[in-house]
Amino acid sequence: MLKRIYGLQYGSAFPGNVPDIRCASVLLAVSGGIDSMCMADLFLRSSCSPDFVLAHCNFHLRGAESDSDEALVAEWAEEHGIRLHKKDFDTAAYASEHGLSIEMAARELRYRWFGELASVNGYSAVAVAHNANDNAETLILNMLRGTGIKGVTGMGELSANPCCQGVVIRPLLHFTRKQIEGHVLAHGLRYHEDSTNADVEYRRNRIRNQIFPLFAGINPSFVKTLNREMDYFSQAADIADEYFREHSSCMTECPENGAGGVVCRVDVAALKAERHWKYILYRVLEQYGFNSASVHSVCVLLEEAGTIGGKVFRSGGHELMTSSRELVIRKAGFDKGEGRQSYASGSGSRIFRERDTLSASDPVMAIRAAGKYFFNGVSFSVSVRKWDGSISLKQPAGTIMFDRAVMDFPFICRRWLPGDWMRPLGLKGRKKLSDMFTDMKYGPEEKESAVVLVAPSSVLSSPDAPEHHVSALLGVRIDDSLKVTSSTKEVIIISIDTNSFHVSE
Repeated sequence: MLKRIYGLQYGSAFPGNVPDIRCASVLLAVSGGIDSMCMADLFLRSSCSPDFVLAHCNFHLRGAESDSDEALVAEWAEEHGIRLHKKDFDTAAYASEHGLSIEMAARELRYRWFGELASVNGYSAVAVAHNANDNAETLILNMLRGTGIKGVTGMGELSANPCCQGVVIRPLLHFTRKQIEGHVLAHGLRYHEDSTNADVEYRRNRIRNQIFPLFAGINPSFVKTLNREMDYFSQAADIADEYFREHSSCMTECPENGAGGVVCRVDVAALKAERHWKYILYRVLEQYGFNSASVHSVCVLLEEAGTIGGKVFRSGGHELMTSSRELVIRKAGFDKGEGRQSYASGSGSRIFRERDTLSASDPVMAIRAAGKYFFNGVSFSVSVRKWDGSISLKQPAGTIMFDRAVMDFPFICRRWLPGDWMRPLGLKGRKKLSDMFTDMKYGPEEKESAVVLVAPSSVLSSPDAPEHHVSALLGVRIDDSLKVTSSTKEVIIISIDTNSFHVSE
């Protein structure tokens, strides 16, 4: 069945300006997993007789498993007389050198290499094996991250290579994982299962293994339903794009090297005159890396107080400042010292000094007592309890608990910085937060909203100092030094509002 559907649908992945499959040479990205091995088999069996070759990346991240995957793909290629391109990557070194997470480094490395292969060898497209379940998982993840309407349109059958020129096609995008498993079983295909796929520490796996079975109990065809809805969302996104183009006159983009690093100005009066001004503002700010939580904070400010000068909001690479009449967006690193001082390291990290008065829009916030707080788009409550052993050491998702005697008030709440590390409770040794984010499959939006707790002295230190050792990742894990012991008298408990999207179990 899958073969028949495939034969009918594959050509639709090529619109008129892309060569037809019958005369195209396609580069198949094959990892050795079930999806990509199924895709390779379908190309082999296709009645269209497409000209194709394989490409396999060995990222050397899973030891012997990585080498075993490479061997499987090589054996399949040799058995069927298919050309195979192979490449080894020192992914960890590349990630460190370019300040990327392991996940983003691997993505950049593979897509750039695929693009180079396609360009040098004349391949018309790169085929990747994303399926309908992957698309549905991405939809749910993006909704939880708050990525706007673009995030719920899903992946396309055809798209541009994200890292260089070239075309990426997804011929399995309309096939469910169940269909793929059925084809693999029927034809006795060999594949390797990634051992991390069952680890629910990764949020995509949690959705796949825990949430989707619940959806299936309500609607057994939910994957197809979600994929069908994404087609409608995509059309809605096109309408929204057109609306934004027609109603964005409130925004003035500045020259690349504008004075003071300013890249954009937004006239607040003109903005708020628009019926859907919040959406327009979201579209403006998302271009500069601001997540939905940050945009919401700006909207609340504009609704409640008009425009107040001196407020600052930050994304990874830009800052938004409010003045009496406009919002000014500039590149990060052009701090004029409005009550703040900043220290910039060679890696681009920034440490900010604490002021006497701190608010939710500041880069750091002092936690001086129990109460409710809001910082970097995250709402959380802080409480103090006597420790008598009656409180469970295993706290619910989004809650951390630590010994008050080890870290007492006041302590500092700030955004995470490259180079931050901790000795996570329950794990051995020291670990960078960037690596923890990779393990937990954090996307850019989740990293942007991540909040850490540190002692005040840590905020006053150079990024290269040992004080880059953080005490806790809010809502996720504490450092081993803060753990509750038999000598603990009081504990501090911090719980994130469950509406904060980056809570991790």
